Amino acid sequence: MDDTNALIAQRRAKLAGLEARGIHPFTNKFRPSETCQHAREHYEEKREVALAGRISSHRDMGKSQFIDIKDQSGRIQVYAQKQTLGDEQFEIFKHLDLGDFIGAQGTLFTTRTGEITVHLKTFVVLAKALRPPPEKWHGLAETEIRYRQRYLDLMANDEVKAVFLKRSQIIREIRNFLHDRGFMEVETPMMQAIPGGAAAQPFITHHNSLGCDFYLRIALELYLKRLLVGGVDRVFEIGRNFRNEGLSRKHNPEFTMLEAYQAYGDYETMMELTQSMICHVAQQVLGSLVIESRDAQGQTQKRIDLTPPWKRVTYKTLIREKAGSDWFELTPPQRRERAIQLGAEIGDNYEDFEVTGAVFEKLIEPTLIQPTFVTHLPRELVPLAKLSPEDPTTVEVFECCINGQEIAPAYTEQNDPVEQRQRLEHQAGGEQQKLDEDFLVALEHGMPPAGGLGIGIDRLCMMLLGQESIRDVILFPQMKPKV
Repeated sequence: MDDTNALIAQRRAKLAGLEARGIHPFTNKFRPSETCQHAREHYEEKREVALAGRISSHRDMGKSQFIDIKDQSGRIQVYAQKQTLGDEQFEIFKHLDLGDFIGAQGTLFTTRTGEITVHLKTFVVLAKALRPPPEKWHGLAETEIRYRQRYLDLMANDEVKAVFLKRSQIIREIRNFLHDRGFMEVETPMMQAIPGGAAAQPFITHHNSLGCDFYLRIALELYLKRLLVGGVDRVFEIGRNFRNEGLSRKHNPEFTMLEAYQAYGDYETMMELTQSMICHVAQQVLGSLVIESRDAQGQTQKRIDLTPPWKRVTYKTLIREKAGSDWFELTPPQRRERAIQLGAEIGDNYEDFEVTGAVFEKLIEPTLIQPTFVTHLPRELVPLAKLSPEDPTTVEVFECCINGQEIAPAYTEQNDPVEQRQRLEHQAGGEQQKLDEDFLVALEHGMPPAGGLGIGIDRLCMMLLGQESIRDVILFPQMKPKV
């Protein structure tokens, strides 16, 4: 029998011992009076408390025992004496295991070392852990286990739990900000007959009752714009999108997006909204507009300053700076050749605008660490945006780049139904079945001029919380099933 199986056997024997004493740990009812953190922050000598949590450490001092219990808020020390609990209860207490849940009632006091502690009067076993906690209770390091068994990661690594608590706060503050500005939150279909709003490979599913295939949505956009048509002037949704594409440090097939639309706005309106919202979230959640990541020695590796105003620069300016001032005067074959020389990865079937896009994505975007609004992108990249009056080869679009990746695209929305149909037909390559006719009919009923914004919540959390992989801000990232 290996060590793990032996430990499990010991724990099962302890469970049987508890049940033999008439103690059924999975049926006890206990109501804590407060959290561990609240008890510490509202310390009064000899104040009665009732706390519940998981045992994270156990120190045997003979006729006295010390344990630490942890709940979501933090930890607190518990002190048990034989003379207080009595022989039978003390014997049970001594045989509790790391990972067990208990409810503890007692009074607060401070030890000689200054540790706020609960002097235990009585306790109940709330759950018996039949498997031991991770070997390194104070740090689970193996990445594969951390992602597959996130509960172990959260048990072992307090800093991981802190990331996900802050992620929740980030989403809450986004909602607060938008609600304060008069936006209405809605929910739109995740299963769609035609996947629209972006160019991406969808996941396909089948609806048995309707007898037809549906697609998991790749964007929120087209249904939210229908609401603009219906008279909802400020609208947003935070929800999951699904794209059947690659896995990487920056990509997960299932990801969380915010999309917001404001009637009578444009890309400039969305620029102000983006800057103000991200600054609001950083200030409320982090207490600062400066984000620093440090190495193991505590040295600053990266410093991002969100203090407004953020830099604005056109897409073409950045391309010329990187690829040469004559880039847009070259022939398409010349651009392809130079892009390859510069180190961009160019696919055999790339169109000319995609070659330029590869230069931006691979060679320019990773260098944009400080907040930067990259404006006026090529019209081919964004068929749902309005053309720029000063340069009709571009559209009124920006990409907000921070920490070397796109955080948010936004644009002046196309509301001309004739122009929109032509551009979507071009994108669909003449395949009429790919056109969302219901959306185009909605546009023909009249959509007000508007600005629209999309923010990748996972990438925003990566940036704000100093995480290098998208998997570190998603509780349960996609992984290949174990065989």
